[in-house]
Amino acid sequence: MQIAQLLRRKGPEVATVAPDATVAAALGVLAERGIGALVVSGDGRTIDGIVTERDVVRALPERGAALLEDPVSTVMTAEVRTCVPTASVHDLARTMTDHRIRHVPVVEEGAMVGIVSIGDVVKARLDELEEERKQLVDYIQTA
Repeated sequence: MQIAQLLRRKGPEVATVAPDATVAAALGVLAERGIGALVVSGDGRTIDGIVTERDVVRALPERGAALLEDPVSTVMTAEVRTCVPTASVHDLARTMTDHRIRHVPVVEEGAMVGIVSIGDVVKARLDELEEERKQLVDYIQTA
């Protein structure tokens, strides 16, 4: 299965936050939407970084509660791994595992067209495996 197929089911919406938004504001959006990451983008199309709950938790011991008033750009991950819509779910799963990342923006012609989480990848792989299982059962029953 390609990422494009996954995005057709999931939808293209990408939650973003401006680089100068406060960490507190970003956490509010994460909580409100029930998600674990926001793409940091000044224009909603290009990627400046990504900020996750994990980024904030890792910065808290060093900077304390004052971190909440700092800009998101101070805690975001600036080097963001992306994929293209034609990438396979299987290859993306391997990339996510190898690099220990949970969210990957999907980019086409320099613009974001979606985002994929590890949960999306796991669900897609389970759906693929279930379909293969059904085909094997059908094959065995007709043989």
